[in-house]
Amino acid sequence: MAFIDEMKAAGHAVESILIALNTAGLKIAARTLRAWCAPAAGTNGPAARTVSDALVEDAVRSLAFTTNAAGQRVLAPEGLYGRRKILALIRRTLLPEAGFGAVDRAMRSLGL
Repeated sequence: MAFIDEMKAAGHAVESILIALNTAGLKIAARTLRAWCAPAAGTNGPAARTVSDALVEDAVRSLAFTTNAAGQRVLAPEGLYGRRKILALIRRTLLPEAGFGAVDRAMRSLGL
């Protein structure tokens, strides 16, 4: 890979570099090289919905659970709230931009 990058920087065409490598015994197709060099799908970072869902799930977890004196995580009274009340509480206290669907997914994943 570094050799091909050096040759490209020197001004040689990729196809001519690959032809030279093929005659030397290294069989590399041009589309294989493009696939290696192209960023893979999903490497641009997590999707915006994934990030917002994680923030909402963290907010739901912080409201619905508390830690007792023994260090165990226990259900708080707010953990018994329904989806609409949790959504209103989260919007009022932590995340004003939280959506109903994100709260619904967070509560399902937390088993609430």
